[in-house]
Amino acid sequence: MNTTTDMAQLTEMLPFLIPLVIAELALLVYAIVHILTHPTYKRGNRWLWLMVVIVGMEFIGPFAYIIFGKEEQ
Repeated sequence: MNTTTDMAQLTEMLPFLIPLVIAELALLVYAIVHILTHPTYKRGNRWLWLMVVIVGMEFIGPFAYIIFGKEEQ
């Protein structure tokens, strides 16, 4: 492997990766804050949703909470 070409490829992909990382972190923070500040959920309890969101830290955990756990206001 040539580290120069690997670095060049990473540099080319960086403009696409930065917004994805920001969106992922924003969803994660939103889901955790919502879980900690609301006492009721559609399904499950607070500890279950915290584990789902933290273990499925990528897009899957926060999306699962928003779709299946977040109670309508």
